[in-house]
Amino acid sequence: MNSPMTSAGGARQPPPPECMICTRELWKTYDMGSEQQVNALCGVDVAIARNEYVAIMGPSGSGKSTLMNVLGCLDSPTSGIYWLNGNLVSELDDDELARIRNREIGFVFQTFNLLPRATALHNVELPLIYAGMGPDERLERARETLISVGMGERMHHKPNELSGGQRQRVAIARALVNKPSLILADEPTGNLDSKTGTEIMAILDDLHAEGNTILLVTHEHDIAEHAHRIVHIKDGKVDWDKVTERGKAKGSQ
Repeated sequence: MNSPMTSAGGARQPPPPECMICTRELWKTYDMGSEQQVNALCGVDVAIARNEYVAIMGPSGSGKSTLMNVLGCLDSPTSGIYWLNGNLVSELDDDELARIRNREIGFVFQTFNLLPRATALHNVELPLIYAGMGPDERLERARETLISVGMGERMHHKPNELSGGQRQRVAIARALVNKPSLILADEPTGNLDSKTGTEIMAILDDLHAEGNTILLVTHEHDIAEHAHRIVHIKDGKVDWDKVTERGKAKGSQ
């Protein structure tokens, strides 16, 4: 899927059911003071289908991190339309965005973002606490999810007792435990050695094969090649000349 909608009037109409992410004319402008403004996103149109595996690439300062923050509902666009799984999230307030994040998105970060004094089990349980799930059900769900990523025997260990790869597995379990609509992985192998990074990418590949929608943000070409489509960002815009499908440039044989 490329441009999600073709007119400003149609932008507020719900996108097709197969569209997980649809944006139209997405802008993010930062006020730098002294009447100076910086446009980090400049009218971005992106469509990502349900169960698709997409990587976003771009050099430092290209706007890819800003786009990730907006698509992950960590920030709001200055203007434009953003639909996520049928929700018009571009018009939600901060509290509503927090609820959407917890329900719809599972995050995997380069720095793991685990609570240092909590066990792996409690780290994975946290999103379910915020979701209001009862203690017995959430503990069972957290255990099952840790087992699914190969951390069943380490669930009572704290992050400082785990290797980098094990911490990232815990982070992936935490991302999965709420059964989100979208898994957003931001440089998921950035703090890992190449062997461990390969193992983590194999987990993401398996998750996609199981039907999960995955959005991967990376600057590493070999990591991006795991995705079925690569979207390049340059100067706050999608560089359509560089959009690739399954690792092949458009028009290549």
